[in-house]
Amino acid sequence: MYRTLIEIGGFSLHTFGLLVGLGFMAGLWIANRCGQRAGIPSGIISDLVVPWILAGGMIGARIVYVVSYWDEQFAGRPFGEVFQVWKGGLVFYGGLAGAALTAIAYLHFKKLPIWRIGDCLAPGIALGHVFGRLGCFFNGCCHGRPTDLPWAVRFPKGTLPFEAAVHPSQLYEAALNLALCAGLVAFHARRPFDGAVFAAYLVAYAIIRSITEWFRGDYAFVSDPSALRFTPGQSTSLLILIAGLALWFVLRQRRPEGGPAAA
Repeated sequence: MYRTLIEIGGFSLHTFGLLVGLGFMAGLWIANRCGQRAGIPSGIISDLVVPWILAGGMIGARIVYVVSYWDEQFAGRPFGEVFQVWKGGLVFYGGLAGAALTAIAYLHFKKLPIWRIGDCLAPGIALGHVFGRLGCFFNGCCHGRPTDLPWAVRFPKGTLPFEAAVHPSQLYEAALNLALCAGLVAFHARRPFDGAVFAAYLVAYAIIRSITEWFRGDYAFVSDPSALRFTPGQSTSLLILIAGLALWFVLRQRRPEGGPAAA
């Protein structure tokens, strides 16, 4: 477990920050590949992702994390720690909301087809999330609950609030997101309408997150759907699932989007 890869003078290269950066680049690459297939002019997706989606996603993810863990990690400490994103501390759903709102505003202002471009971004979001969860694994956050399964992992002493071997919940979600990315790329080639891939992503990821949350051990309680006890991630996933289904049925009734990027 290497939280910090390099330390030179006052500079530290954190594994979490490096993997998040690699995730953005990987997601941008696959989004551009899908954009070529959809007839999106070269450069439109890159101009959207950097800096707009990058900034919106990071700000949204950090705000939700800081608000959620203020008492445990930030209260009474130097305020500057709020901005130390490179050390870890991002909430994916906050990042998704921030990135989506920023993208919609930018594309609306530029008069570009929002949902057609959203379809190109969806596989990239899933791929970028793979790297993000790998970063969580190296950082020791979002860890699993104790288990005696053969593939359980044991983090260094003092890293977790308990010493037991735990589910590698970060790796579970990384693997499922990789499979989701592959599925979305295949679906993109035969999507029935603009926005179908993005809506499918919301539905599929909400299901994935609900499942992997059951293995998490970094909450004050363990998920137990039979007792109607859900983690914050599962509760949010339900809202995302509903939003994805609603988006699918609404967009299916619309005419194809026009604009300069229409195929």
